[in-house]
Amino acid sequence: MMIHDTSLDQLSPRPANSAPRVVLYSHDTLGFGHLRRNLLLARALKSLPCPPDVLLIAGMHEAGAFDIPDGVDLITLPAYAKQSDGSYRSRKLSIDLRHLADMRARMIHAAVKGFRPDLMIVDNVPRGAQGELEPTLSWLARKTDARVVLGLRDVIDTRDKVRRQWLRQRNFEAISAYYSDIWIYGDPNFYNLIDEYQLGDLISAKARFTGYLQRDIAPVAAQAEASQRQVIGDDDRPYVLCTVGGGRDGVRLCRAFLQARLPDGHRGILITGTQLDAQSRADIAQLAKSHPEVSVVDFLSEPMGLMQNAARIIAMGGYNTICEVLSLRRPALIVPRVTPRREQILRAEPLAARGLIDMIAPDDLTPAALTRWMAHETTAGAVAGRLDLDGLSRFKDFAAQALTPAKAQTGPLAA
Repeated sequence: MMIHDTSLDQLSPRPANSAPRVVLYSHDTLGFGHLRRNLLLARALKSLPCPPDVLLIAGMHEAGAFDIPDGVDLITLPAYAKQSDGSYRSRKLSIDLRHLADMRARMIHAAVKGFRPDLMIVDNVPRGAQGELEPTLSWLARKTDARVVLGLRDVIDTRDKVRRQWLRQRNFEAISAYYSDIWIYGDPNFYNLIDEYQLGDLISAKARFTGYLQRDIAPVAAQAEASQRQVIGDDDRPYVLCTVGGGRDGVRLCRAFLQARLPDGHRGILITGTQLDAQSRADIAQLAKSHPEVSVVDFLSEPMGLMQNAARIIAMGGYNTICEVLSLRRPALIVPRVTPRREQILRAEPLAARGLIDMIAPDDLTPAALTRWMAHETTAGAVAGRLDLDGLSRFKDFAAQALTPAKAQTGPLAA
């Protein structure tokens, strides 16, 4: 994919004393996970002693509904949708995938070129979704001194699938050519993806583990409390919270929760996400009419307040949800996704084996199974110290180190 925009061939100089600049790229094809992780990282960057300006590039229109920290701005790209077989299509526009990929690539390239970052952190996909970062990465490597970092969650998928995908998408070549570092948001003593996927010396030499990204309620406390009042009002009964992330693949869990029996004296709260299809949304709304003890909301920009005060949490097993559950030490039942990736169950099974969460496999999900779990004692969530949860502190250290040698460019920058 080749892009050349002559309108940006000569750029005005950056002020000599300008703040460092960081781009966070989030491809966002399924759910809110990548976006929410990048917002967490953006807040961490803004807490550095010399806080950078941060430009977040996100791949879904819901991004604008989240709380964007001061000093962070946002570009939302026309969205991809990941289908059940793992393939992609346009989520909203009636254009083919190649056209959409080209349009997104041009938008990213123009934004990064205009912003001229000192550091770019790419989430999960070394060449971007559908290879859309290739022109931008090439330009950064040829024309700037910016450092480019690949950020990876703890688990990607099964070994064979990851290796096939990385070879097919030429990820090894991209990492060799464009990336100075790989930051892995996990604990290698729990899951070491370098060894598990046999990624080799090239990847190992660039990789550093941060630990898991522990959530702190303090920075979002006011918003979390407002969300809690909005949903609960003056009802002071204990509640069980069920949340399914973006919701596109969470309809079975939503239905099962609505049909389960809550513990005596409890109420329920269900967050469905905004990505349910229209028919599923209508089905859930109809089912909820028969269960007035459950409040149903489709979206909360910050669910941490509800999670913090829940008697129990039932959720799918995405990276952010797991980090939040472990951070808050709430009793949690995880029902992990197994398609199109097995990432969630690969994370949930060893966590359950260590007693950090409870888990039900998707094939075992029924209203009766949820009822039984809610009715019985559990020690899940009582102890989180068996995992390294200091990821945000190390992320800030790594970012500060990456930005230290950066100097503002004072002359025109050629394309």
